[in-house]
Amino acid sequence: MKVTTDGQTKNILAVWMEDNCVRMIDQRKIPEAVEIYTARTSADIARSIKDMIVRGAPAIGVAAAYGLAMAKNAGEDMQKAVDLIGNTRPTAFDLFKAISYMKANSFDSGAARRYANEITGRCKKIGEIGNMLIKQNSRILTHCNAGALAVVDWGTALAPMRIANSEGKKITVFVDETRPRLQGARLTAWELGQEGIEHYIIADNAAGYFMKKGEIDLAIVGADRIAANGDFANKIGTYEKAVLAKENGIPFYVAAPGSTFDFSLKTGDLIPIEERGEEEVLTIGEKRLAPEMSRSRNPAFDVTPSKYVTAYITEYGLFQPDNLRTLKAKMDADLFMR
Repeated sequence: MKVTTDGQTKNILAVWMEDNCVRMIDQRKIPEAVEIYTARTSADIARSIKDMIVRGAPAIGVAAAYGLAMAKNAGEDMQKAVDLIGNTRPTAFDLFKAISYMKANSFDSGAARRYANEITGRCKKIGEIGNMLIKQNSRILTHCNAGALAVVDWGTALAPMRIANSEGKKITVFVDETRPRLQGARLTAWELGQEGIEHYIIADNAAGYFMKKGEIDLAIVGADRIAANGDFANKIGTYEKAVLAKENGIPFYVAAPGSTFDFSLKTGDLIPIEERGEEEVLTIGEKRLAPEMSRSRNPAFDVTPSKYVTAYITEYGLFQPDNLRTLKAKMDADLFMR
């Protein structure tokens, strides 16, 4: 991804392996600073995923793949490493896809790099396919962060916007702030700014206002897990955006690589939903917002029924909810996805 710091523009990956360490942009520090976190053990990888130093389903999978290769090279107990990393975040299916891939490839470092390169290339393809949906002067709504930070490069939901921008299309992106961790306001807005893409940060509860006024042409979001019937889990607040989009006649697209589809689950009701600590809702940074006697509930994701999805943007093409069998057949024929 394009990153400008201290007046210099560089291309930096969100996660990479170097000298038998795993390095990643510390996403907790964006946009104030670009700092690199270094993981040296499987425990470090587990912490980086659990504490959201790295986040976004594809990026979590890549971090896990690199982490398991690093653990093997360091002579760690591999079953313990697998259990430690696998028990971090239950909703993101890419985590379990990456662990399965690494097991099948003997936790080899070369396999980890192939996994990362595959995911990156597939997300670029998502960008190329999704770009066909974006017209000159399109106004696009997105929720949370599904950019390069959430993958390794390119992103999922943001990949079509990057391609459109590179082709000279003028677009405007409406970025939901995404409470409670503000991944939209902090991460997505930062990525779009780095690319020079016009954008506005809006409060989560303002999306319906702009839809009703006719200021949104389409919505594109990412996903953390997609069930066989097309129901999908994404950052909390996605469900209500999808319902509002349908009510207002706005196309609602889900951008995700094949690694995010979990065809073992028939419906989204079976997707495990992570509930995170209360403090994420009750505080911002070090400042408590709520009364001391108040508690909170903090589901990290919600599940959107497939009936609200116009199409899924994948590396295999566009698929409507009633055509996911064709997608599964393509994935079954793809050696990487087996």
